[in-house]
Amino acid sequence: MTFEFSGKLKTWLMIGMAVGAVALGWTWFNDDELHTRFWSNFLHNSVFFTGIALMAGFFMTASITAWAGWYVVFKRVWESISMYLVIGIPLMLIIGLGIIMHWHHLYHWADPELIDPNSEHFDKIIAGKSGFLNTKWYIGGTLVLGVLWILVLSMIRKKSIAEDAGRDATDYSSHYGIRKWAAIFLPIAGFGSAAMIWQWVMSIDSHWYSTMFAWYTGASWFVSMIAVTILVLQYLKGKGYYQNVTDEHFHDLGKFLFAFSIFWTYLWFSQYMLIWYANVGEETIYFKERVTNYPVLFYGNLLINFIAPFFILMRNDTKRKMGSLGFTAGLVLFGHWIDFFLMIKPGVLHTAHEVTGGHGHHGDHADHAVHEAAEIAHHGAGHGAETAVELGFTIPGFPEVCTFIGFLCLFLFFIFTMLSRAPLTGTNDPYIEESLHHHT
Repeated sequence: MTFEFSGKLKTWLMIGMAVGAVALGWTWFNDDELHTRFWSNFLHNSVFFTGIALMAGFFMTASITAWAGWYVVFKRVWESISMYLVIGIPLMLIIGLGIIMHWHHLYHWADPELIDPNSEHFDKIIAGKSGFLNTKWYIGGTLVLGVLWILVLSMIRKKSIAEDAGRDATDYSSHYGIRKWAAIFLPIAGFGSAAMIWQWVMSIDSHWYSTMFAWYTGASWFVSMIAVTILVLQYLKGKGYYQNVTDEHFHDLGKFLFAFSIFWTYLWFSQYMLIWYANVGEETIYFKERVTNYPVLFYGNLLINFIAPFFILMRNDTKRKMGSLGFTAGLVLFGHWIDFFLMIKPGVLHTAHEVTGGHGHHGDHADHAVHEAAEIAHHGAGHGAETAVELGFTIPGFPEVCTFIGFLCLFLFFIFTMLSRAPLTGTNDPYIEESLHHHT
């Protein structure tokens, strides 16, 4: 059976995309002179959905390499989600091009004066990181890794469709090819994603670093991907498709949603606890900023992404109830969008204030961070000037939510388009019978 992308669904998704476009336009014309809110919203949503696509490809190839069979009945969904990289990578390249063309000032390290030893604004920490934090690595890494990810995932999808067409039903040559390409994809995605997470997200707070940040961000993407999978499958099943996707499959997806929400929390706590315990100025400033000036989002992040899914999905039967599972998936998807908001916006806001306020703190920024952290240790986390509430930065405003809706509709439009181009179930996959008769 092939999915029919109805005109009605296309219309609703296009309306959602139009809402997002209008929100971006409104943000552009009601922004500061750097268009900081516009570009930070663009980065926020681009990196969020691009990462979800990457995690779909990663988990699919990991499952292929592990000879897993339970997911095969709906593997076209993961294939379709992963191919969104053909849109996501160009969006990230636009961000990179914006650095070169000075369209935005999202990244503090992009200021050439900070790495010039003869400049009064020279920053020794950023200069020390300039071998990696530079536009060549940003654009080159995004382009090279993005193209590799897309090419390998395209080969897997091509061979998957060929396998379904029955052209090699006797010798399984396509399936062996899929395994080969899956094994190639895993290290490229695993190591490459960490490098791009450092570039795309962590380098926004350019003085700060965490060896756990790539794990943390990857876990956030992964949980979001599982949530999207659940919601898409529930929609398709409600429309009469995927009747062979049973409560057992949803139960397994629910277990992944439950388990990796806990894993995300483990990484959240480990990163916070180790940085708090070491009390090193360059590290603690990251959390001090968020605890002091973003307390609602900081603690709400745990409430939405850990406490809620933990208690809702703890019972075994709630993972089989479509209402409870769907509600939790939607909540977690939005919650991890908030998580990325909290990763991105504070650093962007700080950089914008630095640029619009002149270079007064650039030269002493490293020492300032250490000094401020020392004040935290002596006077407590609440000490220091607090950031005034700014919609779009300290908390998402209506344009941010509408932009999220626009990107989400673009994401779904692409997924449904890809689903309409191939049979929903790969009938010649050697593991299809195992998947059809799957029992938890």
